[in-house]
Amino acid sequence: MSPRVAVVGGGIGGLASAAMLHRAGIEATVYEQAGALTEVGAGLVVSPNAARLLRRMGQLDRFAERAVPLRVGWEFRRWADGRVLFSQRLGELCERRYGEQCYVAHRADLLDVLRAAVPEASLRLGRRLVGMRVGPDGVELDFGDGSRAVADAVVGADGVHTTVGRFVAEAGPPRLSGLCAYRCLVPADRVPAFALRPVQTLWLGPDHHLVHYPIRAGALVNIVAFGPARGWQAESWSAEGRIEDLRAEFAGWADELTALLAGADRVGRWALLDRDPLPRWTRGPVALLGDAAHPMFPFFAQGAAQAIEDAAVLAGCLARRPDDPAAAVRRYEAIRRPRVGRVQALSRDRQQSNHLPDGPAQRARDSSFAGEDPLTHNGWIYGYDAEHAAS
Repeated sequence: MSPRVAVVGGGIGGLASAAMLHRAGIEATVYEQAGALTEVGAGLVVSPNAARLLRRMGQLDRFAERAVPLRVGWEFRRWADGRVLFSQRLGELCERRYGEQCYVAHRADLLDVLRAAVPEASLRLGRRLVGMRVGPDGVELDFGDGSRAVADAVVGADGVHTTVGRFVAEAGPPRLSGLCAYRCLVPADRVPAFALRPVQTLWLGPDHHLVHYPIRAGALVNIVAFGPARGWQAESWSAEGRIEDLRAEFAGWADELTALLAGADRVGRWALLDRDPLPRWTRGPVALLGDAAHPMFPFFAQGAAQAIEDAAVLAGCLARRPDDPAAAVRRYEAIRRPRVGRVQALSRDRQQSNHLPDGPAQRARDSSFAGEDPLTHNGWIYGYDAEHAAS
């Protein structure tokens, strides 16, 4: 008998979970607190390890209509003069090696294709979880509108401020990392031509770095920049910043970057908070997934991909043990925790490397790029098959 699964949260992890569960023949209902799945956020990376899962959902072609494949590749540039420190072509080489392209996209476009893989009748909007307990018939969920639901298993995909997580494990308070992020979207007709290439470009400088790439089939350029928090503590997708603050942080950088930032007129800003790994992701038939289980710094561009991988593994585990959801989610955690922990650690370590001040350590880092081959040495990330791991 197929278990009834309640997925709390209608973001990337939640919709991917529901899509994968339905694909496995398991009944799943998504409960999202927002009244509508609106266009929130900015750009993200969908690497081959996630793209192959979108293909199996039957959604990759639709996703590729608006996403931008990194056919030219990625490059690192020096802050002061724009000199290219490192570049690597992807395109056919990435596809030949891992079976898929590496894409950059608007977060809303990824959400759109994930939602398309979930039956409309399985979505419940305007449902804010306020209570949860294990009862004789399963896990009982109470929502702020007075409605209730009962499920055999619950997936907490409700983000970094997870409500389900309070039931699963006691998390320590987050710590200020000392960094904040700025995000903005700039129309293609307001940016220099070099920013429209299908390239993920990363600028490295003292205490700062900035990434940009085209999205929306080249109609927009996504910019995400990192620098000192300077007292900023808001952690929210919707927190507005001041464009003059962003430009001031990167004053004196190369003329090309200054020209790129000149086209931006709105910016979001939020603090990056650091969190210790949770002691556990599961409790009974309840499991955490994505940012609710393993929030990570964005410096390795794997947040969305790891959430989609989580969804595939969880669905596979529940499909193998439909009679025992608690055992299934324990197996999910055992499979996922070592891999995600490694990605989390790499993401945290990138901060120091990206933000070196000019000097001997910076010159040694820049010289080391000559021997780099990230497409190969990150094969453990890009070549990973989450469905195979759960089989």
